[in-house]
Amino acid sequence: MTDPNKPDQNISDDDWADAMSEQEEPNASADATDEEDPWAAAMAEQEASEQPDADSEPEPEAPVAKPASDEVFRPLSPDSSNAESRDLEMIMDIPVKLTVELGRTKLTIKQLLELAQGSVIELEGLAGEPMDILINGYLIAQGEVVVVEDKYGIRITEIITPSERIHKLNR
Repeated sequence: MTDPNKPDQNISDDDWADAMSEQEEPNASADATDEEDPWAAAMAEQEASEQPDADSEPEPEAPVAKPASDEVFRPLSPDSSNAESRDLEMIMDIPVKLTVELGRTKLTIKQLLELAQGSVIELEGLAGEPMDILINGYLIAQGEVVVVEDKYGIRITEIITPSERIHKLNR
């Protein structure tokens, strides 16, 4: 067998065996000491950390909470209402979708496919019953339909409280 780096040199199997045996002999005793040394060193380190030395520094105490200063949490004052109104002005131009719901009903697909021009769909709401006013899909008020000139409108008759909103959602 030849070394690929030195094609002119011939190496026999015996040379390889000699090299391997030379390599194994010194490491046999070193392996045993290497395996014991890391464990011994780790055990000694652990024992040293468990026993506090007189020379070692004491552990720092936990930080003590301090009361917040006026810089962080400013007290409420009459001047703070101006800042609140500025914050409220920031959201005044955000558009919302207002929907007036005349009524609801449930249909089967068969009934839906049978609809044609001129068909009448019966709704759950009664004539004269207040209409639901929704903002972005959430019920916020009820009102009645009015006609102003040639356009429909809605007159708000009741603002819905949060507890009433939950009750009305279950309909």
